[in-house]
Amino acid sequence: MTVIVDDAGSGDLLFGVVIGAYRQESGYFKYDVIDVRFYQEIFKEKEYLQESSRIVSKLVAAFNPEPAEEIHICQGCIFDVAAENLRKIYGEDRVKRVHVEGEAQRLIELAYLDEIRNLGYEPLTERDEKRGKNFFHMMRWLKDNPKMLQYAKTGWPKLKNYQVFQKFHTSAQPESIQIYKVVCVDCGSDCEVPFQPKADKPVYCKKCLKQHRPNKTSKRHKKTKNRRKQ
Repeated sequence: MTVIVDDAGSGDLLFGVVIGAYRQESGYFKYDVIDVRFYQEIFKEKEYLQESSRIVSKLVAAFNPEPAEEIHICQGCIFDVAAENLRKIYGEDRVKRVHVEGEAQRLIELAYLDEIRNLGYEPLTERDEKRGKNFFHMMRWLKDNPKMLQYAKTGWPKLKNYQVFQKFHTSAQPESIQIYKVVCVDCGSDCEVPFQPKADKPVYCKKCLKQHRPNKTSKRHKKTKNRRKQ
């Protein structure tokens, strides 16, 4: 017997990612979803890899694999962490990276299509053959249904090129400034500064800092007086 693990939707703009497990001998099929939030604000952290591993481990455990049963897991990078963790649990020889096709692929794809239909979106019939057309079809649907942007993978860097997604990309906005709490060396009061203090340089609160700054007005007066003398 063999448990086969595959995904659907990882390259699609809408929804999260469906991960399914299928045992070909019995026809038993089960799936779960990596929530779309893993492909939004926290996408850069790649936490979806850990979430993928968690879901895969749970799905495979639900099949209660026989001692000699192999586990075939898709070669996609979304399963890199999952495959390593499965090998630790079930052994190197039992976990194999494969190209998934056939009934397992069909069922997992159908599960994803059901999920995006639940959003009110009707997928293209030729979506597998025309991935580019599929992307723009989903994007046009989101433009017509802006409230559904919450179900889009808005964390993808390439989306910053499209106006409908630009508000989700903070790269065009100033980065947040880190604040450090320190003690003023003059008055001893607690204060905050927007830079990391160094041990060899004194740090002052705003009030005390004014006393240590040169008086620009007096300098200008001195320069004016010197010019008059000349």
